[in-house]
Amino acid sequence: MGNHSEVTEFILSGLTDRSELQVPLFLVFLLIYAITVVGNGGMILLITIDPRLHTPMYFFLRNLSFCDLCISSIISPKMLLNFFAERKIISYTACTVQMYLSIVFADAECLLLAVMAYDRYVAICNPLLYTVTLSRQLCKQLVAGVYALGVVDSMIHTCFTFQLSFCSSNIINHFSCDIIPLLALSCSDTHISEIVMFALTSCFTVSSFVTVLLSYIYIIFTILKICSAEGQHKAFSTCTFHLTAVFLSFGTLFFMYLHPTSSYSMDRDIVASVFYTLVILMLNPLIYSLRNTEVKDTLRKAMNTLLTNS
Repeated sequence: MGNHSEVTEFILSGLTDRSELQVPLFLVFLLIYAITVVGNGGMILLITIDPRLHTPMYFFLRNLSFCDLCISSIISPKMLLNFFAERKIISYTACTVQMYLSIVFADAECLLLAVMAYDRYVAICNPLLYTVTLSRQLCKQLVAGVYALGVVDSMIHTCFTFQLSFCSSNIINHFSCDIIPLLALSCSDTHISEIVMFALTSCFTVSSFVTVLLSYIYIIFTILKICSAEGQHKAFSTCTFHLTAVFLSFGTLFFMYLHPTSSYSMDRDIVASVFYTLVILMLNPLIYSLRNTEVKDTLRKAMNTLLTNS
């Protein structure tokens, strides 16, 4: 992976060095992580056990929840432990693995949002061909492609980042091993790595966002042709939860990665990272469940069954 003999471990500076904030922040982020695990794990379970939810839309939603659960579990446990650690150490290998896996699932989530927009486009613009167009085999192929692209992209990012030398310092100004703080830490020439990061991130985020926009432009025109106000409302309601998740995720990604490392600000990047890797992942299952009648009905039936059995 290149010349990294100077550093065998990194120190994560975390969110704050103020001792009086360690316990309150630990409790807040422990609660966020618990809600994320329960929310996304519950979403996966509900979609799996209810045959009515075995449709393309919920198949993609289950994979989105899986990605949310994985990203949070890759980042949160180490961050929570570091609130009380004297030395917030992460080994070179663990840092590499953490960055690699987080990029895999972040890429997959980004692409899944685009796939879900295409799913809504087919469901609203070509409802009679919905089950034919989005067959079970095609859905599996789309999801497999999403994860494959995430693996390849993450491998490129990881190789370009960890071939750099880290000789002047091993303190990462962040709570996790992320690309931008690692590039800012390196004593090598990071110009090529920055170009690669910007190009690949732009490719993934911009192409996915354009796919979402085009899908919803066609969807809006189709909805406006619906004569009844009730039909328009029903069609719009099936899309609003997805659009909410899209704008939260893509807005944060654009803010975090599509700028040069010379303008890197630790405070700004940490706030954006907390929002993307922790808060949004907690909000996603709430957004999808609160605005989705079928999910709420399934959850209600599951709760009634548990209460009856108890």
